[in-house]
Amino acid sequence: MWQQKSFENEEQKGILYLVPTPIGNLEDMSVRAIRILKEADLIAAEDTRNTKKLCNYFEITTPVVSYHEHNKETSGEKLILKVKDGLKIALVSDAGMPTISDPGYELVTAAIAEELTVVPLPGANAALTSLIASGLVTQPFYFYGFLNRNKKDKRKELEGLKHQEATMIFYESPHRLKETLSIMLEILGDRKVSLCRELTKRYEEFIRGSIQETVEWANQEEVRGEFCLIVEGGNRVNEETSSWWDDLTIEEHVNHYITLKNIPSKEAIKQTAKDRGVNKREVYQAYHIEH
Repeated sequence: MWQQKSFENEEQKGILYLVPTPIGNLEDMSVRAIRILKEADLIAAEDTRNTKKLCNYFEITTPVVSYHEHNKETSGEKLILKVKDGLKIALVSDAGMPTISDPGYELVTAAIAEELTVVPLPGANAALTSLIASGLVTQPFYFYGFLNRNKKDKRKELEGLKHQEATMIFYESPHRLKETLSIMLEILGDRKVSLCRELTKRYEEFIRGSIQETVEWANQEEVRGEFCLIVEGGNRVNEETSSWWDDLTIEEHVNHYITLKNIPSKEAIKQTAKDRGVNKREVYQAYHIEH
């Protein structure tokens, strides 16, 4: 066990600061965050170009170095050595909280392993900002972040989440939104959802409704901007009323009938759709496209 006292001997020791940056509106930069970035010996940034623009806006002259997904191992080792030497390092991502769907986790764990002081600052975060305005239950919530880009893996992830009772939070890019919503409808069913985009910016928008309604909206509208999806949690599963196929993927469900019941795939798909209470076409697509 190690008990960190964040501000004991603050002037004499090295510190790794985790500094949130605005997710859109520069006015959300806190006074403390600006001060820490000015006082730090070095700023470690996901994208030095974006961070230098932020620094120029707030007249911050601290040197900026690169720390991102592709150099985190070598760059992280150098940063840890600097903190051990007594330097103050401020870690930032392009927008929002460092380490939340952004680089930084490995650097934090490396610092803690060396018993170096890690000080987090509160600030902008897309997930919580979206949640509190979604109109869905805010406690408990389950932050998932980005689903897998691969359709088959994405389905498996959502199959594992369909009985999650807490309100779920996802991030998604504009060019994958339609696909993700369609797969959510197929696996999670038609639940309440809130789509949030362009948070804190001039064109901030919330699309609230059912998953079915948002699928129709996405098919009709030009989808732009990064999205935060707030999805209603599932109902509590009673062991006495749960179905035998609850833990199976659609593919596994269909294969059960084909291999164990020895029936044709067409009939297996039909029975699977009946079991799950979904459209036969959805099961056909899920089985044949990914099979």
